[in-house]
Amino acid sequence: MENERSGDGSKAGRGWRVEGRVQGVGFRWFVQEKATRLGLAGWVRNEADGSVRVEARGSPEAMARLEEALAVGPPSAEVRGVKEVPSRPVEEGEGFEIRHQGASR
Repeated sequence: MENERSGDGSKAGRGWRVEGRVQGVGFRWFVQEKATRLGLAGWVRNEADGSVRVEARGSPEAMARLEEALAVGPPSAEVRGVKEVPSRPVEEGEGFEIRHQGASR
């Protein structure tokens, strides 16, 4: 599902909620490293309900690879599910950052 496209249609914005044992296990750093290597812009943060929220923008191929990585996570995580959620705008070129719980821009 692609929720947002740039003017040329080549970049899509997507959002995910990752559930399981995903907090306190290095999951946000794992996501930031994978997304950065894939050339994606966006952010990752812990949610109050114990899940992790991810917002990213980039090529469809890179987004698919990130989604695959989210389903696995780092070795210490136990991912029970990855659900696509409505995405929020992510500006191109802002890099990929770790945000604090409840932070928004």
